[in-house]
Amino acid sequence: MRATIDVECTPAEARSFFGLPDFEPMQAAVMERLQKRMLSEIDKFSPESLMNQWLSGFPQNVEGMQAMFANWWPPGAARPKTTPRRASRHRDEQTLRHVVRHGCT
Repeated sequence: MRATIDVECTPAEARSFFGLPDFEPMQAAVMERLQKRMLSEIDKFSPESLMNQWLSGFPQNVEGMQAMFANWWPPGAARPKTTPRRASRHRDEQTLRHVVRHGCT
């Protein structure tokens, strides 16, 4: 047996029916304080102030920035390592096979 009961009521009516406390006045007060605090602090989160905060640790001139990068990486660190060409690698493999097969040293 299955029974269905539909009750139409507002959330406030449901809270009072089940004996739950009404937090709406307290929630409104907290939200008002939060809104005032957010509006007073909003200038700290403007794009200009954020960029100033993030970039405050970097030197303001180009020479200082170049010196900073030079201190981070040793000279020549950005050069790519050379790899042997495929043809020379193939020749080395052929020589190794010849030495192994014929016992040449």
